[in-house]
Amino acid sequence: MHTMISLTSEFTDSKGRHARGWLFFDADCAFCVKIVRVLASTLQKRGFALAPLQDPRVGALLGLSPTELLLEMRLLLSNGKQTGGADAAVALAHEIWWARPLAWLSKLPGMMEALRRAYRWIAAHRKCSAAATTCAISSSAIHKSQPRTKDSRPPQPPTDH
Repeated sequence: MHTMISLTSEFTDSKGRHARGWLFFDADCAFCVKIVRVLASTLQKRGFALAPLQDPRVGALLGLSPTELLLEMRLLLSNGKQTGGADAAVALAHEIWWARPLAWLSKLPGMMEALRRAYRWIAAHRKCSAAATTCAISSSAIHKSQPRTKDSRPPQPPTDH
């Protein structure tokens, strides 16, 4: 029997309140940790809590395999909506006044796909701690496993016109 982990029972913020959402990040990635440290208080003031992707409850909560789980940061809202990577960054940008230009930029034609490509490039080239196994995921796995969304289309073969 498959047991579903309840967001409200398993994840509350540091003061015991239920969070508006959770940002899950790779705690073995020095770059990721640095960004989270910079944004932690800003996100917490807006009701978002932070947790490492390596927490054993997170994979089951998000319904992702260990390989999928560590490919990108994940954002889980209290209503159950889940997103990751550049889409998560843009969703958070909507919440922070000084980051809203990123959200506005993402609305321009082709920009969301460019942001996704940039995120995948950064994820594929990040540096992790020497003891970490999470960055051992090959860059080809990062590119192949990105979830398709209504905004992303497979590359089209060149036409011979």
